Amino acid sequence: MMPTEPVGRTKDHSPDLERYGELAARLTGMKTSYSRLTSRRAVILLILLGLICGSLLLDFSLGPAGLTPSQLMHALFHPSSDTASVIVWQLRLPYALMAILVGLALGVSGGEMQTILDNPLASPFTLGVSAAAAFGASLAIVLHWKLPYVPENWMVPIEAFIFAVGSAFLLELVSRARARSTSVVVLFGIALVFTFHAFVALMQFVADEDSLQELVFWTMGSLTRADWDKIGILGLGCVVILPFTWRAASAMTALRLGEDRAASYGVDVAHLRMMSLLRISILSALAVSFVGTIGFVGLVAPHIARRLLGEDHRYYLPGSALCGCLIMSLSSIAAKNLIPGVVIPVGIVTALVGIPFFLGVVLRRRI
Repeated sequence: MMPTEPVGRTKDHSPDLERYGELAARLTGMKTSYSRLTSRRAVILLILLGLICGSLLLDFSLGPAGLTPSQLMHALFHPSSDTASVIVWQLRLPYALMAILVGLALGVSGGEMQTILDNPLASPFTLGVSAAAAFGASLAIVLHWKLPYVPENWMVPIEAFIFAVGSAFLLELVSRARARSTSVVVLFGIALVFTFHAFVALMQFVADEDSLQELVFWTMGSLTRADWDKIGILGLGCVVILPFTWRAASAMTALRLGEDRAASYGVDVAHLRMMSLLRISILSALAVSFVGTIGFVGLVAPHIARRLLGEDHRYYLPGSALCGCLIMSLSSIAAKNLIPGVVIPVGIVTALVGIPFFLGVVLRRRI
């Protein structure tokens, strides 16, 4: 008679248990690593926010007018009609806040544009939005084109905004027609840059002396045009548009893996690209129409954010916004203090900083 296995005895599953234990340990390690990465990203964002607050305070404090800290604080908390209050409330505070808002708008716009076009050199400046705004401004300054029911002092920014939005919509139409060829969109944007620069040069050629001076100064980009009405409009635009940007962050992260893989995850790539270009056009057009041509902020800020925070757009897009704020705020400080008694157009400062970085992006193919 064959011996039988005792009742209740089970088969030895120790190899399976060991494999399950290894898998559980690996998952726990991955979870711990992800938690550390998330904490590190949160700390980086907080550090950037702290640097922005410090830069904003420094930008507010420094300037050609020699005001002591006690005079600044008194004018800030006790506004009146004296000289110190006028300097604080009509000059320094609007300039400093406008720098922050413009940097935020351009930083986010550049980050989104580089993602949806899958090109590290994409930005509102390099794809024609700023050049189109300059041409719109030139029509108002040189030819004195007027829109009905528009106040005279708003004519230049409104026409600049219209042309900037129009150029972005042209990019969107090309993107829709060539849905799977982002290189065509980039090349079309470069063509827009040269086209509008040629038109602006033509306007400069036919302009009289006063109009030419005003147009050249506008194209340099300056925060001296800032006032509380423009700050309110740009701030409202950021408040309305940015929540939609954060909402699309996960879809944009998937898009970085490739259009086919993003589509397999359920992302409507064409709709995502269209809505992103709409947001980019409004934010960048508002920023550029109020302060003039500001170059390279939308290019530099996203690359810094990518190196600090990685490709997860839940952190990358806020990082791009904060880096843009910090770059513009520091540029505003430099513009007021590089030459004593002279306020340099901030667009010159951002170009001097951005051109070497632009060349670095071109030469380093790994970026």
